[in-house]
Amino acid sequence: MLHGRSAPVLAGFDLQYKTYSWAEALAQAGYDVFMMDLQGSGRSPRPEMGSPCNLSKTDQELLTPRPPGFTPCSPSYPFQLNNSDSDQAELHTVVEYIKQECKVPKVAFVGWSAAAFTMGPYAVQHPENVESMFLLAPIFPPQATSSPPSPLPSSGVPMSLGTRYGLEKAWNLELRSPDQREPGMVEAVWAAHMDSDPVGRTWGPPEGLNRIRSFVRWGWNETTAGQSGVLGGDVPVLIVDGEHDRTANTTPPSSTEFTFSVRALYDAITGPHKVMVRALGASHQMPWEQQHQNLHNLSTQWIKDRQVGGETTGVFVMDKNGVISPAP
Repeated sequence: MLHGRSAPVLAGFDLQYKTYSWAEALAQAGYDVFMMDLQGSGRSPRPEMGSPCNLSKTDQELLTPRPPGFTPCSPSYPFQLNNSDSDQAELHTVVEYIKQECKVPKVAFVGWSAAAFTMGPYAVQHPENVESMFLLAPIFPPQATSSPPSPLPSSGVPMSLGTRYGLEKAWNLELRSPDQREPGMVEAVWAAHMDSDPVGRTWGPPEGLNRIRSFVRWGWNETTAGQSGVLGGDVPVLIVDGEHDRTANTTPPSSTEFTFSVRALYDAITGPHKVMVRALGASHQMPWEQQHQNLHNLSTQWIKDRQVGGETTGVFVMDKNGVISPAP
């Protein structure tokens, strides 16, 4: 299980609140479950992210009132932290560890949001290691670049900051009914973020700040996704898309690098073993919403049978009761 851009893996997949732990649901179904934080996220090492100087000027303005005595400063590491190659190399190391630890030839992938940037291209390059792929709300820019920038590392700063207010504001934009998210969820989710960031929780306002690694991406687009028919061929793919998700489905801006479309990923996959399920009444934050158990059940079925309701191809909708039917 691999996290997205801003939520550490334990907050995303193992939220210790009522029945929301997705990882626990899979474990109870009999699977060995491994979760990884890429470098710069959660409980993995966070090089160059301990100094508040390594923030943009805008983010430095959030550092009030903590740490005490902080004054604006220039970055000591004026580069972005990770890139597509380094992320895939980390994933490969973990996959090889799991294969050896569990004595299995392949690993099933579960990824949320920006995890697709790493898991998608990795599966194309290493189908021998990937049994299947379950992508929730995958970020997919169909017209993005295939080439790395030069030089590397890319200029910038190694991290940005997320706020509790920002989390709630973005989530609220995708709420369409009063029962979509139960009361207290923002607090539970933010507390889990802070549990995975002992430094960020001591910065800024009393509720703390979430340090988010920066990364440079390339090689995940309609060409990559369709390469050699691997995705949907050697690697069966299930894509789940929340009906109200405007994070992974954007209105095209001026830059194609930031035009995202979940349906475009389904269309780009050239292999026949591909399924897409639109979850009615759900947002980009479905693991933290009332429909989370539908998500758990769907992933358990897919990992076991690599089918959805007996089907291995097609586009479907899932209602709030978890009932799946062909898309109109």
